Amino acid sequence: MASPPIRTLLRFRVLALLGALAIASTACGSDSGSGMSALSGIATTTTASATTVAPDGPVAIISLSPTATEILFAIGAGDQVVAVDNMSNYPADAPVSDLSGFTPNVEAIAGYGPDLVVISYDPGDLVEGLKALEIPTVMQWAANSIDDTYSQITELGDLTGHAAEAEAVSASIREGLAALAGDPVGTGMTYFHEIDNTLYSATSTTFVGQLYALLGLENIADPADEAGFGWPQLSAEFILEADPDIIFLTDAAWGESAETVAARPGWDVLTAVVGGHVVPIDQDTSGRWGPRVVDFIESVKAAIEGFEG
Repeated sequence: MASPPIRTLLRFRVLALLGALAIASTACGSDSGSGMSALSGIATTTTASATTVAPDGPVAIISLSPTATEILFAIGAGDQVVAVDNMSNYPADAPVSDLSGFTPNVEAIAGYGPDLVVISYDPGDLVEGLKALEIPTVMQWAANSIDDTYSQITELGDLTGHAAEAEAVSASIREGLAALAGDPVGTGMTYFHEIDNTLYSATSTTFVGQLYALLGLENIADPADEAGFGWPQLSAEFILEADPDIIFLTDAAWGESAETVAARPGWDVLTAVVGGHVVPIDQDTSGRWGPRVVDFIESVKAAIEGFEG
């Protein structure tokens, strides 16, 4: 059977991520009953405490989270990783397998003989299945804040015996983000962050929204998110009314571009389109909350600095 086209895989990834966020939102609850904490913190779940991991760290780690994969390699634990999921495409030397983080198979995971499994999504029976097999598992939900990134890096550093390296990675991220925040090139500009062409977006309360805010950018999606979920589906009419200065396309890999955006009914008169401010962005660096977040926001800054006029 032929492999599904990349667009189908990526769309499944987005829909599964939105489902994971909904599950995490329910699991984590809300702040003071306001419903504004789509993911209130790291929400870590372990089926075995850190004390059950070997003193020198686990030697057979499986990562079913592309973000965790990047963190593990960044902190020097790459040699301990025996398999990663089929969406973990970075770094290049990560041992990619057929394992899925969205439709996980407990038996396939157990076949690698892992002594630590890192996940960011549980369809309902993965954690229990691994617990039954006495396989140590750590759940790291999608980050809701920049601080969650540091927490998850620290946690994986502690679990794998690379605490010092983890602290160094976090310090590097802090330094990079602080430098970017000190030069808010987007001040006074509004933006629309397009997840896919059904017009799902992310508000300022989300991790990616907080990164944009470092540059002084204003998110048009914020007023549309009355439920406080963080990931509203906007209407074309709403976007036309808001008339953003910039449109960021995370679906560029699916074929969306300045040309396809301009061809949408009525969109050719949007400020972002007329000004040539439709910006394709890398889906991986914008959708992961690990070591490359600075790379992502640096690319956004460079795009804004490159605007004419």
